[in-house]
Amino acid sequence: MKRPAIPAAAIILLLVACGPAATNPAATQGSAAGMDLPEVAPAAGVASPQPVSPGLSAGNVPPAPAAGTAANQGSAPIPAVGTPAAAGAQTGTPAPPPKPQSPWKPLAEDLLHDPFNPALPLLQEPEEALSVLPPAKQGNHVDWVAALRSGAIQPRTNIYPETKIRVIDLDILFEDTAGQPMVLFPHRPHTEWLDCENCHDKIFIEKKGANDFGMLDILEGRYCGQCHGAVAFPLTQCQRCHSVPHDSAKAP
Repeated sequence: MKRPAIPAAAIILLLVACGPAATNPAATQGSAAGMDLPEVAPAAGVASPQPVSPGLSAGNVPPAPAAGTAANQGSAPIPAVGTPAAAGAQTGTPAPPPKPQSPWKPLAEDLLHDPFNPALPLLQEPEEALSVLPPAKQGNHVDWVAALRSGAIQPRTNIYPETKIRVIDLDILFEDTAGQPMVLFPHRPHTEWLDCENCHDKIFIEKKGANDFGMLDILEGRYCGQCHGAVAFPLTQCQRCHSVPHDSAKAP
């Protein structure tokens, strides 16, 4: 014999009438047995249910403030273990500032030397050799003229004793530089490094007005570009050559 089906409306009325007992098995069992059950303390590590404030229902209780917000700033964040900040927190001393990044890459990382060459450790690292010289902002970060003038370096001037060294203290002003400041070419720092035959007359004709060239020629590696951008300071340091304004009466 089949049991009669219970209408859905009757089930809904039954759940409403039961109230909390329908969702709390402990309350249902206690009521059935006619016993008053003692309150059970929550287990360790389990948060106790928080009462809902008047005017708030369980569906619109605001969430707890997130970590790092103004409502949760009672304590400073704990630094990660192994960091300088963590070491300073343990010893009570301020953490040392981070070491500035070196402008010189190690030989094994400069994409010029073979990092697997067993003889690579025999070479001096650029940072060791160059960091003690007068600094510059670009290029290889060394002001070589200042290094020479200060005596920080003392390069050999000649190989053969009979070779005559000529240091010429003569400046040449290039006025036709369009909208850029004029170029002042100083012979002295060049002849302190090079003999005259390095430039004359293979690169520059030793006569006024005989050399017609522009920046495109230099960028393509001719004239000044034979050295600058290769073994001398790069062409991105425009102000080192274009140093004389057009409204100047004469070169400084």
